[in-house]
Amino acid sequence: MEGTRVYLVRHGETEWNNAGRYQGHSDVALSPRGRQQAELLRERFRHVSLDGVYSSDLSRARETAATIAAPHGLEVNTVTGLREINFGAWEGLTYQEIVAGFPCEWEAWRQDPANKIVPGGESFRQVMERAWRAFNGIVRQEKGRNILLVAHGGSLRALICAILGLDLTAVWRFRLDNTGVSIVDCYEDKHILVLLNDTHHLETMGGPDGSGIL
Repeated sequence: MEGTRVYLVRHGETEWNNAGRYQGHSDVALSPRGRQQAELLRERFRHVSLDGVYSSDLSRARETAATIAAPHGLEVNTVTGLREINFGAWEGLTYQEIVAGFPCEWEAWRQDPANKIVPGGESFRQVMERAWRAFNGIVRQEKGRNILLVAHGGSLRALICAILGLDLTAVWRFRLDNTGVSIVDCYEDKHILVLLNDTHHLETMGGPDGSGIL
């Protein structure tokens, strides 16, 4: 049975990740550490057969994807649907600043991330729907091939919930570190999660930093 293998990768670290600031649609570049993480990913994937590379259109994801794609001679196809959740009024703020400034909205969103919309932003259901459409479009186009897809902590969490048929409250139940690698094998009748958030390529840097969805 022929399947399509999709490598799901979260982008490298940014200065806002390091500072604990929610990024969302803000186009924050990779930090020096994030570029080093991407270079280690490049070496991890150097001898992996890749037929196509896709990325969110935000620069932190595009640069991570381009670094991995370079040895394979592949161009990065950008897909807006893979963007991070739009954090609206919360972008650029830390967790502490959000809780202090938006206590009721924060608690409502934490309890019901699927349906509660971030002020000026999105709900996780909206993110899941657009990321799922983008993912399925890519898989149909690349049927039977090996694909790399670089996106963000929030959009990838929502996408994995869709892939596994999980309720969106499950977005809080697993972590995706910067440059964490997950693998999904896609068949006509099912998708199989083969690997989740593997970061062994970061061992020379002392392992992942544990950044949250940001």
